Amino acid sequence: MSPVISSGSQPLVASAKRSSRLTAILSALADGGVVSLTELTDTLGASPATIRRDLALLESQGFLTRTHGGAQSTDLNAELPVRYRDATERDAKIAIARKAAELIPRGRQAIAIGGGSTAAEVARNLTARTELTIVTNSLTTAYELASRSKVKVVMTGGVIRPSSFELVGTLAEGALNAINVAMTVIGADGITAANGLTTFDDTEARANRSMVTHAGRVVVVADSTKFGEVRLARVADLSEVSDLVTDDGADPQELARIERLGVRVHVVKP
Repeated sequence: MSPVISSGSQPLVASAKRSSRLTAILSALADGGVVSLTELTDTLGASPATIRRDLALLESQGFLTRTHGGAQSTDLNAELPVRYRDATERDAKIAIARKAAELIPRGRQAIAIGGGSTAAEVARNLTARTELTIVTNSLTTAYELASRSKVKVVMTGGVIRPSSFELVGTLAEGALNAINVAMTVIGADGITAANGLTTFDDTEARANRSMVTHAGRVVVVADSTKFGEVRLARVADLSEVSDLVTDDGADPQELARIERLGVRVHVVKP
């Protein structure tokens, strides 16, 4: 079932096409701070009426302010809510998750999985792995596993971040710092060789940092749109990452720089 977006009193179905437009609008705002209606209709191939509805939706959720003939950002680090992100780059995320699941060896062990739509897709690929214990701070990941499998799921406590459905804060970090896992699988909002893994929120970054610190092996799953981006909060240096799984749209020069840091890079074709 497609996720539902609340816009005023009328629910709207979040299609993959609309999610892609919303992502593109926020990306354009992050780059320049302002966008024009003409620019968006030309770039996205949508009608002015469609773009106006998209802008109205993003304004209602605090991401932008509409202006005469366009919009301006209210937050240059705007984070797309998880219900939209799940529908973007869908084919790439499925292929990335399938490959990441293959990297998890058979046998009884504990695995930590973070939040985000790609990490949740990895969880969907592990529903038959009943020998695993999976630790997570993600409501989405926990739901995928608990509703479809007999995998043992351990959840942290914490405060829910509405935009990502992740548990963060002192309780989440305390739980993650009290365990050791064979492997951690996490996503990222930004990846560069120079700045490592970054995300929009510092509390989310600290929780992910705890997962990295207490893992024998760290696997990062990220589609190609995350490369070259640097977000507010640093999670980890790439020298701490064992494997990176992405799609063939990623910048090959950036991937080469990452490989030189000792990361095993796995590129999949959606």
